[in-house]
Amino acid sequence: MKRDKWVVAKWTAALALVVWAGLAFPAPARAEIKLLARGAIPANATDKSGLTGTLEDGTPHNRLGSCGSAIAYTGKGNRYVLLADRGPKDGTTSYQCRFHLFDITVDSGKAALKLSLVDTKILKDESGRPFIGLSSAIDAAKPALSLRLDPEGVRLGRSGTLFVSDEYGPFVYEFSREGRRLRSLPVPARFQLDRPDADPKKELTLNKKGRVPNKGMEGLAINPEGTKLYAAMQSPLIQDGGRKGKNCRILEIDIKSGNTRELLYPLESSNTALSEILAINDHEFLVIERTGESKKPVTKIVKIDITKASDISKLDRLPAEGIPKGVVPVAKSLFIDMRDQRWGLAGPLFPVKIEGLAFGPDLPGGRHLLLVTSDNDVGDAPTHFFAFAIDSDDLPGFQPQLFGR
Repeated sequence: MKRDKWVVAKWTAALALVVWAGLAFPAPARAEIKLLARGAIPANATDKSGLTGTLEDGTPHNRLGSCGSAIAYTGKGNRYVLLADRGPKDGTTSYQCRFHLFDITVDSGKAALKLSLVDTKILKDESGRPFIGLSSAIDAAKPALSLRLDPEGVRLGRSGTLFVSDEYGPFVYEFSREGRRLRSLPVPARFQLDRPDADPKKELTLNKKGRVPNKGMEGLAINPEGTKLYAAMQSPLIQDGGRKGKNCRILEIDIKSGNTRELLYPLESSNTALSEILAINDHEFLVIERTGESKKPVTKIVKIDITKASDISKLDRLPAEGIPKGVVPVAKSLFIDMRDQRWGLAGPLFPVKIEGLAFGPDLPGGRHLLLVTSDNDVGDAPTHFFAFAIDSDDLPGFQPQLFGR
């Protein structure tokens, strides 16, 4: 593994990493948005799962990888939940799905970011069986009871339980703080596959509707009041154009009643996809729209407003391109282009998979802290963290998430 020049401090025995980023960055277009610090967790770091041995591909069971797949603030001090996805090798290993508790401290005066791993919890079903990333761990007759899980989004509810979106299903689950599944939330049938399969290529040929293989519910948001969830599909559904489509769905779920509605998010192109969604208030959100491996990579944080967006729940099928007559999509505006030269991030070491967004406790002076994380797929690259300071003028309607009853 090549040494990443961004990592300038060692991962200590206490599993704490301090990254000093006292560099001079070009002034951003919005003077109020500043990149404060950046840091990384080495690819060979270990977690606190207590697991021993190795996976089928030789990866240690206790590898601290993919933990930037999703990040959520807990509302307590500087503590966050970091969620790992299905593990290495694209669903071919029995990686036990898990989440981590981290203390993340950003010192804006010193441009410093400190990460300290506090705990690791394994995600389990109601019977206590661990969920695994293996794509073949599926109950084809009752997919919702399968042990396979690809957790891609996480948010905390008012009581501290975790809501997790599953890319395999796609499903949305509620877990206890100890990692045991409590319930499944409703997801309309149009999102589901009629014939799920362990082989993605076979799965695509077997189904005429539902999520595209490996393109399920990638992002998850919760409104500040803790009453609604917003699950973002990574790409259009099969019946909406699939990999060649541009019309993506965002599913709104009322946590108490289970009522749902669907909103239309038009992608920049059929080559981009959604990676995350984060609530600013009850009608505005930040969304990551990016490409994968590409000659012209895109990594943008987009601000959307759903105030005037139509409910498209009655539309079983969307055109691959173009907005259907009478439908109002979410309103979009660019918030941060992560690859803009003003940040000094673009280059061969910049991670392809930027997947996590979370607001933390406000910084001194009232600026909002926005953390952005990458997913390393439990591979050889570090997991990257970027801390931005957002002036209140750039998010005039910002509402912090409420915790507690």
